[in-house]
Amino acid sequence: MNCSVKINHKTRKKNNKRTFLKMDMNYLNDIKITIRGFDFYYGTSKVLEGINMDILKNSITAIIGPSGCGKSTLLRTFNKMNELMAVISVKGEIKIDDVDICNDDIDVVDLRRRVGMVFQRPNPFPKTIYENIVFGPKLHRKYTRTELDNIVELSLKKAALWDEVKTKLNKSALELSGGQQQRLCIARVLAVDSEIILMDEPASALDPISTQKIEDLMDELKENYTIIIVTHNMQQAARVSQKTAFLLMEEIGKPAKLIEYDNTHKIFTNPSDKRTENYITGRFG
Repeated sequence: MNCSVKINHKTRKKNNKRTFLKMDMNYLNDIKITIRGFDFYYGTSKVLEGINMDILKNSITAIIGPSGCGKSTLLRTFNKMNELMAVISVKGEIKIDDVDICNDDIDVVDLRRRVGMVFQRPNPFPKTIYENIVFGPKLHRKYTRTELDNIVELSLKKAALWDEVKTKLNKSALELSGGQQQRLCIARVLAVDSEIILMDEPASALDPISTQKIEDLMDELKENYTIIIVTHNMQQAARVSQKTAFLLMEEIGKPAKLIEYDNTHKIFTNPSDKRTENYITGRFG
């Protein structure tokens, strides 16, 4: 008996095409930030050249590379913080939810609400814990006291800090430990309904226990937020991120380029570029 099945190759081809189209659409729907042909200049000095990346929503992307290769500069482009520091210019595009933030008519205040920043060292305001959290929301609109109370509680709970500070909300934020201050700064970002959280070496000034709490918090937050982290700690990048970008300035005075961008597991176990392998194994940088 002939049990072979006759295959309609035209049908299979059509089904495969539909499958690939569906996969492409799913991928496109998962993209939060698109970077294409991006160059960055401080004055006339080109710092970054030809950056192309797709950053996925609800994930953690790590940016690694030697000191001075433009990691923090790239991070700050996502909420235009560089413009507060120097005369800058850019070429190419960076789109968040398909809106090019490089356009001059972008609402920078709204952009910085949607794209929050957590710095290397904790920087709480010299105010109470409560006032630190409500400072941002009050800039955007009026709230009742009850609404502000709810924002404070929800933000601190999201930042895994509520149980530690709920009885001392009227105490100075400067009395908190370094790790608690950093989580307070994260809560401050969450209080204004940010969608993207930028973290510039957020645990570099913290002890190992506080670092673990920050990493655990990042893992929880990625369920609802897009997180981009700059870190010099290779182990941290490997632990917390799903995607990793490796930047490198190969010659002094030349702009840094994106050498490799891939799934974190692949970057750290089987990188495509020898320069990536040399960096993550400590041969330079």
